[in-house]
Amino acid sequence: MKLSAVFATLAAKLVAAHYTFPDLIVGTTVSADWQYIRMTDNHYSQAPVTDVTSQPIRCYENSTASATAIATVAAGSHLGVQADQAIYHPGYFSIYMSPVTPATTAASETAATGKTWFKVWEDAPTWTAAGGFVWPSESMTQFGFTIPKSVPSGQYLVRFEQIALHVASTYGGAQFYLSCGQINVTGGGSGKPTNLVSFPGAYTGYEPGILINIYSVPSNYTGYTSPSVIERTLFQPAKPN
Repeated sequence: MKLSAVFATLAAKLVAAHYTFPDLIVGTTVSADWQYIRMTDNHYSQAPVTDVTSQPIRCYENSTASATAIATVAAGSHLGVQADQAIYHPGYFSIYMSPVTPATTAASETAATGKTWFKVWEDAPTWTAAGGFVWPSESMTQFGFTIPKSVPSGQYLVRFEQIALHVASTYGGAQFYLSCGQINVTGGGSGKPTNLVSFPGAYTGYEPGILINIYSVPSNYTGYTSPSVIERTLFQPAKPN
């Protein structure tokens, strides 16, 4: 076999193990690829982000906001994301929202660049001493939650993220697969989230839910600890699709 063919085969296998999140789900309707979700820099390579201090950890793009449409979503309705293939790596899935401050539209690269993000949903692994880890998100393709009626009306970015932990035993080993959708919430309320973070800034990379050897946990291990705090006062987590 020619060397070029060998490399092509290896590259295909590598990409097959990775994934992107290109399709927004509103209610039961799945959008076209990159219609309401900003096209990420890895839309071809499918390579993950590994530096939590870098700009790509926010939305994994820096030039596709204006080319992305804004979906209208009623408060109280279902919102989610669909991957381009089933989740392959064991890990942790979460969803964040942010108003577009300091921008005035979700279709701006300056939207949600401050400490304005709040976590609205998570799908964390479970662990027992007898059975080890169970990864709920593995092999799934869709993830979502119900936007509470208390969410104020207006435009938002919605950040979908899976932290793959299969090689996370050393710093920088965790792999972040993510994308950001652009939405306009209608019929909302007057709720005010309090547990706010920024991207970058939400993670140091040393959190026990990010820097972890999932194959050999300490003898005193009690279970997975999610990075950052979910906004439980206003947002009730829902089961994945």
